[in-house]
Amino acid sequence: MNVKRLITTTVALLLTAGVTNAQDGGVDWNSLSNEQQQVLSRFADSWSELTSERQQRLLRGAERWSAMTPEQRQAAERRFTRWRSLSDERRQLIRERWAIYRDLSPEEQRRIRENFQRYRELRKERQQMLRERYRNMPPEQRQRVRDRLKDRPRRRQ
Repeated sequence: MNVKRLITTTVALLLTAGVTNAQDGGVDWNSLSNEQQQVLSRFADSWSELTSERQQRLLRGAERWSAMTPEQRQAAERRFTRWRSLSDERRQLIRERWAIYRDLSPEEQRRIRENFQRYRELRKERQQMLRERYRNMPPEQRQRVRDRLKDRPRRRQ
């Protein structure tokens, strides 16, 4: 009899959690399409416990994933594997820099993308030399380099 009561209580709690989440703007797992459920299957057991914001982010990610070609999915998996291999400190630094980048004007973002593209087009040896030179600079000199890059005239393309 005790087991029956435990099961009833557990089911009631799970149902209550699902209802509470739905009232908070959450999405019920059963309302997801089969494809969404398949992509998000690793979250099936904990879906009702996720915040509605987290659910929405996961749903957007599932939609992006579904729209990708197999090659794009492989590239995304490689990037995710690389991301997971980073230390917590490195991931936090990247998140902070991304937040700064997001707050820049579109012109500044474009300038940064162009500079990065030029850097990526350099030979590996040249990239390594520039990285080493930059690492060895004192902070004041690094700032002068950043300022000079920011203010220099743009190349015509």
